[in-house]
Amino acid sequence: MLTVLRHRTYRRLFAAQVIALVGTGLATVALGLLAYDLAGADAGSVLGTALAIKMVAYVVIAPAVGAVADRLPRRALMVTADLVRAGVAVFLPFVGEVWQVYVLIFLLQSASAAFTPTFQAVIPDVLPDERAYTRALSMSRLAYDLESLFSPALAAALLSVITYHWLFTGTVLGFLTSAALVVSTVLPGRVAATETPGRGRARTGLRSFLAVPRLRALLALNLSVAAAGAMVTVNSVVYVREVLGLSEGAVALALGAYGAGSMVVALVLPRVLDRVPDRAVMLPGALLLAVVFAGLGGITAASGGSWRLPALLVVWAAFGAACSAVLTPTGRLVRRSVPPEERTAAFAAQFSLSHGCWLLTYPLAGWLGAAAGLNWAVLALGSIALGAALLAVRLWPSPPATHVHSDLPLGHPHLAGARRVPAGWRHSHGHVADGLHARS
Repeated sequence: MLTVLRHRTYRRLFAAQVIALVGTGLATVALGLLAYDLAGADAGSVLGTALAIKMVAYVVIAPAVGAVADRLPRRALMVTADLVRAGVAVFLPFVGEVWQVYVLIFLLQSASAAFTPTFQAVIPDVLPDERAYTRALSMSRLAYDLESLFSPALAAALLSVITYHWLFTGTVLGFLTSAALVVSTVLPGRVAATETPGRGRARTGLRSFLAVPRLRALLALNLSVAAAGAMVTVNSVVYVREVLGLSEGAVALALGAYGAGSMVVALVLPRVLDRVPDRAVMLPGALLLAVVFAGLGGITAASGGSWRLPALLVVWAAFGAACSAVLTPTGRLVRRSVPPEERTAAFAAQFSLSHGCWLLTYPLAGWLGAAAGLNWAVLALGSIALGAALLAVRLWPSPPATHVHSDLPLGHPHLAGARRVPAGWRHSHGHVADGLHARS
């Protein structure tokens, strides 16, 4: 998997991603502790609201950026977004009111909504080879996982000598370094954009998700992942500080367990995806999330016992593993479902629609947990995860034996003897077929 780092342009972009993620991870830990200082036992509600505002920014800004990104210099767009994020992060240590957290989070995440879809759409141009791109997706997932593991550990070490307010300094430095690395990168040319107006390009990305069965299933998978991820992100501090009565460092430990589980799966997936279709990995991962929620319900209902912390760490790691199984192949799925000239709009649509799911689950995890208790939050989010996983199974049926699953790359041994179609044949959703009759 590491061979993809031999590509100079991708190596710099990947380094920019990793450094920015570490800074963001420090801010995540600091934001949870800031919310606890401001709201005490209602910290989950504050975090849920803040993260809901973050999702509003993603849902609103990402489609707008996707509609015009093909007309803007991609490098300048990403650098500007990084600089805006660094500027906003400067003010986070000085927050003294809850409403100030909400305003700054919206500004920071609006810039992220411009950066991330653009970054995601650049990588397929940098690495046009299918195998290299698959490994890049795993590297990207691994970067998120390492951040989830390393940033909390780094935060725990730093919190022993400084207050959490200084963690926001790491966020500023991360975004500035990311901007510098992007500036130093020469991006490849891209497929000429169509003459469709910006609003029409935004609708094109959305139409793809509504027209292609496996992308409709991806929407349901996004909701399942969002239910689990919201429980971890919003309520880790509540479980550790309120339920278990442990220190700030244990919050970082819990978040690190989630990252460790995700990282293990990201490391093994490239070889797995060389042999099996995306469907065989993503759907079981979503179904596993519902099972893990059942285990979390047992921990939440328990009234005491030293076993609860190890059990919570296992559950958090299992959540991370299952989420990684769903999320890692997502870029492959989007890339294969749209032509190159629509790729930026499609990635922006995926970014916006997936975060629309988080917009539902973040406040639900925070508000319901604060108002009715964690047991009800587990029941509600677990039900969402199960329902979404079952819906994805229904929307993404297994292809008939007489056809070839389009998740497999051309030249794959499983495609031997596959029935071919004319090169110009079009799917019902309007995209030129890749020469294989693929109905999924």
